[in-house]
Amino acid sequence: MAQDITNAIGEEYLEEKLPCDSDTEAVSHGDVGCDDFLELNQFDGLPYSSRFYKLLQERKELPVWNAKCEFMDTLVDRQFVIVSGSAKTGRSSQIPQWCAEFCLSVHYRHGMVVCTQIHGQQTVDLALRVADEMDVNIGHEVGYSIPLEACCSNDTVLRYCTDDMLLREMMSDPLLEHYGVVVVDQAHQRTVDTDVLLGLLKDIALQRPELRVVLLTAIQPGPKLLAHYGGTAVPQIELESPGIGAVVYSGSGDSSGHKGYFCSALRLVLEIHHSQEEGDVVVFLVTAEEIDLAHDILRREGLSSPPAVGELLPIAVHPGRAGSLPVLPEEGEVRTRRVFLTSSPNEDFFWAVGSISFIIDAGLQKRYVYNPRIRTNSVVIQPVSIGQAKSRRQLAGPKGKCFCLYPEDRLLPNEARPYILESDIASTVLFLKRMEIAGLRHCDFIDRPDPEGLMQALEELDYLAALDDDGNLSEMGIIMSEFPLEPQMAKTLLASCEFDCVNEVVTIAAMLTAPSCFVVPSAELRPEAAQCHMKFQHPEGDHFTLINIYKAFKQNQRDPSCRVEKWCQDYYLNLSALLRADALRTELSDTVRRIELPVSMPAFGSRTNTLNIKRALLAGFFMQVAQDVDGSGNYFILTHKHVAQIHPLSGYGTKSPKLGLPEWVLFHEYSFSEDNCLRTVSHISPDEFIEMAPQYFFYNLPPSESKDILQNILDHGTSRCPERNTPASESEPQEDQQAYDRCVIQ
Repeated sequence: MAQDITNAIGEEYLEEKLPCDSDTEAVSHGDVGCDDFLELNQFDGLPYSSRFYKLLQERKELPVWNAKCEFMDTLVDRQFVIVSGSAKTGRSSQIPQWCAEFCLSVHYRHGMVVCTQIHGQQTVDLALRVADEMDVNIGHEVGYSIPLEACCSNDTVLRYCTDDMLLREMMSDPLLEHYGVVVVDQAHQRTVDTDVLLGLLKDIALQRPELRVVLLTAIQPGPKLLAHYGGTAVPQIELESPGIGAVVYSGSGDSSGHKGYFCSALRLVLEIHHSQEEGDVVVFLVTAEEIDLAHDILRREGLSSPPAVGELLPIAVHPGRAGSLPVLPEEGEVRTRRVFLTSSPNEDFFWAVGSISFIIDAGLQKRYVYNPRIRTNSVVIQPVSIGQAKSRRQLAGPKGKCFCLYPEDRLLPNEARPYILESDIASTVLFLKRMEIAGLRHCDFIDRPDPEGLMQALEELDYLAALDDDGNLSEMGIIMSEFPLEPQMAKTLLASCEFDCVNEVVTIAAMLTAPSCFVVPSAELRPEAAQCHMKFQHPEGDHFTLINIYKAFKQNQRDPSCRVEKWCQDYYLNLSALLRADALRTELSDTVRRIELPVSMPAFGSRTNTLNIKRALLAGFFMQVAQDVDGSGNYFILTHKHVAQIHPLSGYGTKSPKLGLPEWVLFHEYSFSEDNCLRTVSHISPDEFIEMAPQYFFYNLPPSESKDILQNILDHGTSRCPERNTPASESEPQEDQQAYDRCVIQ
């Protein structure tokens, strides 16, 4: 695969001035007075600013700079290049710029440069930094695109984007013909989207020999990744590491327990702070709860610390969550020590923070492992890989110190397990089926998905009518793939067009796809928060409560006399989550209009609308239905016969006498190994389930008393026994209901 390519690109490139010399000349010209000479920026034709030369001097001190000529020469001759180096080497900011110079040398005849990232915030931060270094405007020559936000134009020659955004772009441009170079950063993380992208790029490269593919990794590529692109024949450039300072290991193996590593980490932070040694601290914990708890503890400890030791500023950096990259504080009289609290996979997040001197590493990570038999994730705490541990130690630099809260002789896995082997891949299979229609018939995975998980994904898509009798994507499946949603939610949205409740279901989809809008405060404030949340409760369940919250948020947002930030604080709601849900709702609404789906007028609150919303939800989530088998809140899940309870944050979880506990519920999520709870629950009737569930799905359910009840309803046409604890609907006269055939939308 990685073969010599001697073509017009290389010849034309070699005739040009070597880009590895261009910046050196820029420095020499920078020493000349502006009145004598003004060098023009090769990307926008304007004179370089004085800041460009200042940043260029900083760039030349990066370890990656020594490899520029080797990289540029390799890019001319070879189609695939692998570059390995830690976050501090400058790989993520410099190599994409050099690729842009390569494309410029051939006058962009084969396209521009795109560089993928895993996290959206890091994508934005890198684009801003690179635009500054290239002395161009963000959104013009350098841009970015992340979910729900894009900043680029027709003039963009280098675009940073998340890997999922590039995959969605491939639905309309399967061969990526807009790009001459594709840079896949953080390839070592092996996320699902990254693995799919790497598999498809191998096929695309066969059809486009002029395309260049650059893989950036923090550690040396493993044998599987090398074999995927031609084994030892693929060019590898290993960047010089800045070095690793002193490493101190825990003397015993007891730190694997929660109290061991968590308390040890906080104790070390306070000891470092009181020692008054210079430098910030990065603490790698395991779970989000630990990060938040550590933040609260260190904040209180910092307030009680003597002023002589300086200010202690804990900063929670949750992987994947929106937030600004921490920047260096301005010099001041009060010395501030920042403590970044984070977890895997955030090793690359601190590439721009040069003040880090201490690393505290628990050596563990939290992984979600999908179990296709019960259709939910299990939480597994496991050791980090050797590469991850090394990446963490390198953050402190050669003069820093790393405290590993585990013994030196602990056996760490050589490589992190690919996420595609542990994830629900229904969305991935739907995307790949769509790519088959676009002409890419094969995705050569580095590690093939688990066969049981693959069969479960195909079965789920078949139940959702996304596949035809031959296993190809149906018309329903093609439309489902247009939405940036899980297949079940996409099917629900399409069903809402049939049942005249698009406006309401789009809101539900946006609220469930965005992060949770509920703020969980400290223990002493939780009763007050629960009272505030109860003001939005809807008698039919949590899905309807989410609509109430969104409508209240938009009403207060439009009110000029209301400060929406304070309103969210008063009601213990997450403003950023609501803003993201609002943006996602706009995108979904635009997609509905773009593909010309029918949209009805809002009718939230009427009996007909309530019933239709439930029908739409059941059209997508009929696999997530449970029955209270003993009247005490023990819900039997029909698909795999597990028993769970309703989550306390649910409106039914409070066991309010007004609402009671419904006998039959539809749930959005089942958290099996964390608390064995059903989350986002709404009341349904067995008749509604029978009406909407595909008949062959119903017959494939395992035997149970609940299935016998449903079978009896199916045989006799209606439920013989009235449901207990049925929530009271709005006091509205019974309307004539339109008769719907079973599974009419299928």
